[in-house]
Amino acid sequence: MSIACGLPILECVYCLACARWIWQKCLYTAGHESENWGLATAEEFEPVPRLCRLILSAYEDDLRNPLWAPPGGYGINPDWIVLRKKHEETEGCSTPYLVYLDHINADIVLAVVGLNLAKESDYAVLLNNKLGQTKFCGGYVHTGLLKAAKWVFDTECEVLRDLVVTNPEYRLTFAGHSLGAGVVSLMVIYAIQNPDRLGNIERKRIRCFAIAPARCMSLNLAVRYADVINSIVLQDDFLPRTTTALEDIFKSIFCLPCLLCLMCLKDTCTLEEKMLKDPRRLYAPGRLYHIVERKPFRIGRYPPVVRTAVPVDGRFEHMVLSCNATADHSIIWIERESQRGLDLMLKNDQVMGIPTKQRMERQESLAREQSEEYEAALQRAIALDIPHAYSYSPYGTFLDAEEGESSGGPGGGISRLSFKKMKQHWDNFVERLFDVDESGHMVFKHSVP
Repeated sequence: MSIACGLPILECVYCLACARWIWQKCLYTAGHESENWGLATAEEFEPVPRLCRLILSAYEDDLRNPLWAPPGGYGINPDWIVLRKKHEETEGCSTPYLVYLDHINADIVLAVVGLNLAKESDYAVLLNNKLGQTKFCGGYVHTGLLKAAKWVFDTECEVLRDLVVTNPEYRLTFAGHSLGAGVVSLMVIYAIQNPDRLGNIERKRIRCFAIAPARCMSLNLAVRYADVINSIVLQDDFLPRTTTALEDIFKSIFCLPCLLCLMCLKDTCTLEEKMLKDPRRLYAPGRLYHIVERKPFRIGRYPPVVRTAVPVDGRFEHMVLSCNATADHSIIWIERESQRGLDLMLKNDQVMGIPTKQRMERQESLAREQSEEYEAALQRAIALDIPHAYSYSPYGTFLDAEEGESSGGPGGGISRLSFKKMKQHWDNFVERLFDVDESGHMVFKHSVP
């Protein structure tokens, strides 16, 4: 009888807890995630709208007579397109892509488009997504996206190598949107691991811009390659935030609000420490650029603000209940808002009247600050005990933690960092037990603390 009387009270407490959770979720906005990040500069953000337009141009059948060009056009020269491959030519192994030789910006660009909801071959790439199935470069990655990345790289590496060798002053840029962003993010890692196939190109000449990327790599890889990969996220975009298998999202595309609510509840009930310690959990790759341009509850807009950081924890871990969660994934909106953000940065620079010499000094200072931020992120990943995380060596290469991968399991090998920690613990142990006498011999201490 007493239990039956207590049931209404428990129901009231449960309802109040649910109401409080819903209220907090409604108050949570995407701007909170990056409020402590630094502001991006025009120099580092300049390629983003240009690459968005290049990706958009890959959807056109005839670039000389475009049908869906944004205001001002695509800003490309059709004669500089080295090659284009559509769905029929990719044989379902990847989404369409093109290679563009940009003589104005001294850039060799491989641009991969996003998911086409009308193409079954694109779904095949997503459906091959058993979480943590593939171990790659000391971490875990999305299986289907890795296979697509390897296929595109193996198919076009000779073309890219010829362009790199012929244009030694040009940079090699990989760019993609949505599904294509995941493909190029893994492709750039594959390229760095195989520089000989690209004419021994230096790492500093390679970069990647992932527009609205899917979560495609484990946290240690996302941080380790933050000096090469740049991810661009427009405010409430759902895809970089969702940890649900991608095929479940697109199967539920017609009931996406219900799925997002369930994901919010799941993320709320999962401890952040548990998420960070999960080596198979996938994340958005590299350095993050967050474009914020709407006020909460859609009560208004303000000029776009672009914030950037290399976060380790708090890396777009929470879903945002927003009417714009899917609209912010559109590359059309991303191109528009990124261009507005870049125009504001350039306008502010003109108002400040920065001389050319100081502008060059600022670029050098920016590169130095980003390098320091990158190294700090690596150290924080180690401090948080992120699986397979290790620091950058002073010789320009990473400590080779992949030496134990050939054993076939995550516990099959021990990295150099582990040996270093073991040696440090052993030295401390020896110092506690022994002293060195006058003759230089080690003797037991009389009293061990």
